[in-house]
Amino acid sequence: MTQLVDPETARALTDPVAVLGALDFAGVAVFAATGALAAAREKHDLVTFAFFAAITGVGGGTLRDLLLGLPVFWVSDWRYIAVCLSGALAIWMLGPRDWRFRALLWLDALGLGAYGVLGAAKAEAVGAAPLICIVMGALTACFGGIIRDILAGQPSILLRREITISAALLAATTYVGLRLFDAPIWPAAIVAALLGFGLRAGALAWGWSLPGFPERRTG
Repeated sequence: MTQLVDPETARALTDPVAVLGALDFAGVAVFAATGALAAAREKHDLVTFAFFAAITGVGGGTLRDLLLGLPVFWVSDWRYIAVCLSGALAIWMLGPRDWRFRALLWLDALGLGAYGVLGAAKAEAVGAAPLICIVMGALTACFGGIIRDILAGQPSILLRREITISAALLAATTYVGLRLFDAPIWPAAIVAALLGFGLRAGALAWGWSLPGFPERRTG
């Protein structure tokens, strides 16, 4: 019987290093695009496009690596910054588009799911406790967007009632939970990222939000 996947490829697909690398580049690319789109919304120049893309693309991962005591991932691999710059240039070349700001929200939703998983997976790879893995997932997914919004003069995602951070927490928690039950890395990562994206997508499509603290009753 002919093998559909050769043994070397099969090993690569289940190798944690390969999985983390694929997720890392995907998350950086998506968040870099949101940074460039935020610069486009404010009508900045190309240099600012590149800066927004880079700071958003690698911001969350930088915080994660510093807290975990790891070498900062993009310092030793130039391809991450190249991905950010390529994303900025692509958004610039597209020019004004009616759909671009809506695209920012949906790309952000993708990033929350992917990076929520990536942060948790990288913490897991260095032996962090499950709760710390979840926290790292949320920080990785949200910190770059927080910096982006502050630089763009927009309200931080921390101050929005709509579901954002909860989507990253769902992705990270799902991944960690599945891994605790010995689920393979790729299926766990895909399911978790899709759930995180789905929750954020529901918030965008139907206005889902978590209940706020109730007002004090008088009388």
